[in-house]
Amino acid sequence: MTVIKLSALDHIFEKYEKKKGNLIPVLHDIQEEIGYLPVEVQRYASKKLGVAMSKIYGVISFYSFFTTEPKGEHTIGVCMGTACYVKGAEDILNRLKEELEIETGQTTADNKFTMTVTRCLGTCSMAPVIMIDEQVHGNLTAAKIPEIINKY
Repeated sequence: MTVIKLSALDHIFEKYEKKKGNLIPVLHDIQEEIGYLPVEVQRYASKKLGVAMSKIYGVISFYSFFTTEPKGEHTIGVCMGTACYVKGAEDILNRLKEELEIETGQTTADNKFTMTVTRCLGTCSMAPVIMIDEQVHGNLTAAKIPEIINKY
């Protein structure tokens, strides 16, 4: 696990020092810088901003953008919307779990991939689909997964 020097984040707090409603922008900038919002960073933000930990946790847990765990270099979103599900998304998800040796919401040991499940990617005509970063891969079968993963 990476050790974070909390004082290295002070420039972010200084940037928003006199601005009202600064919690979300501060958390956003911290996450942009270090990749996630671990508990020790949340405590530091609480102290620096004078905001209760419960409020910070509430914001982090409410907005899906924020994460308390490090993410991989690539994020895989597996669509489990109706069209994808009916056309075999569960098989795709299971093959990804097998290939990457992780469960939904986890990151591979090499920090290469983080896998999530989404409700709909809006590409139903290509079902089943996954999205890796911003790239949509459609009309999938479980057999195509290793080839796609190897490209990354």
